[in-house]
Amino acid sequence: FLQPPITKLFHGPGVGLLGFSKGGEVSLAMAAFLKNIMAVVSLNGPVAATCIPLCYKDKTIPTLTLYVHKAKATNSKILDYSDVLDDPFQAPGNQSLIPLEKAEAQFLFIVGQDDRVVKSEYYATEVCKLLQAQGKENFQILSYPGTGHCIDPPFFPLYPIGSHPVFHKRAVLGGELRAYSKAQVHAWSQIQAFFKKYLIVK
Repeated sequence: FLQPPITKLFHGPGVGLLGFSKGGEVSLAMAAFLKNIMAVVSLNGPVAATCIPLCYKDKTIPTLTLYVHKAKATNSKILDYSDVLDDPFQAPGNQSLIPLEKAEAQFLFIVGQDDRVVKSEYYATEVCKLLQAQGKENFQILSYPGTGHCIDPPFFPLYPIGSHPVFHKRAVLGGELRAYSKAQVHAWSQIQAFFKKYLIVK
């Protein structure tokens, strides 16, 4: 259902997508299957199908298996869900990987090293290794220490604990205030520069 709007939006050299968490996953999938997408920024997004299968025409990417029993309770009895998904780089989880090698887009992976919802730094590092092995150089990673799952525009407040996007229970999201604040400012400027580089005709 996203293809017709993308086609209608196409007026310049291509379309840019910015997605956070599940939105990052969907943006990566769109780049893998649709034309005219030239630049994608994924903020702490999975690189494999999670929770809902990804479908395009006759292709269906199955979801990573969830192991809810692997959730851990912190001392404050808030749940940490960082280890509940299959590893998408090991069988059988690799069947859920988004085929980014098919994409024409440039990728910017922005990841928080303290992300407690998605193993975003690991995902970005490993998927870029796969792209490099395919002879691709269309990627870069910005990795921020002390930064959790949420990387908002500058001056948005930090919320290291919040409602888990899948389980809808209070969960650890990660992040430390000073590091998060620095990451916000730096990441936002890099996102703007990335889109200007790949989307604006000079």
